[in-house]
Amino acid sequence: MTQPNVILIFTDNQQAKTLGCYGNSEVVTPNLDRLARQGMRFNNAFCVNAFCSPCRASALTGQLPSQHGVHSWIDDRNSQDWPKGWHALGRSSTLPQELQSIGYTTGLFGKYHLGDAMSKPLGWDRWVSMADGHVRSFYKNRICEDGEIYEQQGHSVDFFTDKAIDYVRAATKPYFAYIPFPAPYGHWPATNDGNRNRHATNYDDCPMNSIPREGLSAEAVKNFEMINSQSSHDLDFSMLMCAPNHLPTLRNYYSQISMIDEAVGRIMDAAPDALIIFTADHGLSLGHHGFWGHGGATFPSNLHRAAHSIPLIISQVGKIKAHQTSDAMVSNMDLFSTIIELAGGDPSPALPSRSLATELEEKDSPHLFNEVYSEQEETRVLRTQDWVMFKRFKGDNAPDLPDALYASKLDPNECLNLVDDPDHQGIVAELSARIDLYFDEYAKPHADIWKGGRPIQNSMLKPYWQSIWGREWEPTYCYSNE
Repeated sequence: MTQPNVILIFTDNQQAKTLGCYGNSEVVTPNLDRLARQGMRFNNAFCVNAFCSPCRASALTGQLPSQHGVHSWIDDRNSQDWPKGWHALGRSSTLPQELQSIGYTTGLFGKYHLGDAMSKPLGWDRWVSMADGHVRSFYKNRICEDGEIYEQQGHSVDFFTDKAIDYVRAATKPYFAYIPFPAPYGHWPATNDGNRNRHATNYDDCPMNSIPREGLSAEAVKNFEMINSQSSHDLDFSMLMCAPNHLPTLRNYYSQISMIDEAVGRIMDAAPDALIIFTADHGLSLGHHGFWGHGGATFPSNLHRAAHSIPLIISQVGKIKAHQTSDAMVSNMDLFSTIIELAGGDPSPALPSRSLATELEEKDSPHLFNEVYSEQEETRVLRTQDWVMFKRFKGDNAPDLPDALYASKLDPNECLNLVDDPDHQGIVAELSARIDLYFDEYAKPHADIWKGGRPIQNSMLKPYWQSIWGREWEPTYCYSNE
């Protein structure tokens, strides 16, 4: 077997319906549409969590947050308190390490957001990363390039694309290039700082009709108030209330997607025979359901489709049949096992990560995967072809947070909550039991918050969990004897 060169492109905060190949007529994405035509587009791909760091951790380990322990975004504002050279996955076997063991050279070019980006973790031969996990700007970012630290002035998407292309052109053996772009992002100040990229003029007069205009949800307002009542911070969370109807932000966000599209075209041309996977860490609601941001932008958390769906396109010219689509229910956690198998390795059957290699084959058989699970601290989610259920933590001292059930085929916008409908109590009980069985099988006690486990470095709901597990409950930097 000839080992393929592998390029994994991650975008930051992007739902599937912000690409032309997923039906968006306003965004300009000719290269990504071309990539989709060359291979397989997945119509039901979802994130394992609604924050950057947990999803990246799951893609790089094949594990749930309740296994690897990263349940929230790694808060680099606290980096001065981190152990020297600290990495959240320092005690886990990661995808680059697995690929190195079967003969690959590995390189990261982009946003890390799993610890100290200014030091190279195990598994990476090349390391070009930006300091900030919470993106402040697409310009003037502090960079670590294999130990050399400097500031680069230009747009970060262009910069990381240049570095990745130099790497793939110079490679002398099979390579794995991980390109986690720090865009389109969507949050202030990055998308509201007055900077205009070269694609901005495409959207100056765009009505942005592909994005709904809805009133703010009560859950979004509650979350905003909760954030502001907690410890002091230097991040501008006011955009959670303002951005859903702020046209300059919406247009800037789409222009960043076009920057990425241009970069993908350049990568495709530089590596025409590579296995290219394009996806995102998690979705982003742009006002859908009355909130802006990820599923943690409301309380209780949600994983409605806008914040849960991600683009997933897999292409390799001459190896994967062109013009394919798949309705299989898949997760970005599945990328770990998929890449290992396609690279000639043996993914562990004990992991929740499932290989999509068979799904990529030309065949008439039914899809293998008809369900996908996710978790967001106090909310666990099961999606099937017909249903989506949000199950909330219940326990002593816990607030009574309501569950939710949506008939996703009949109600694709997930507006009608059927959880209390007498006619649907059978499906509620079934899905609830399946969620419990799944997490009972895979969750590890030290990382399972629902059983008193502790997250690595950060929790968005620290007061909530302390009210349940006691004041001594705190996030940790690592697990002892694990």
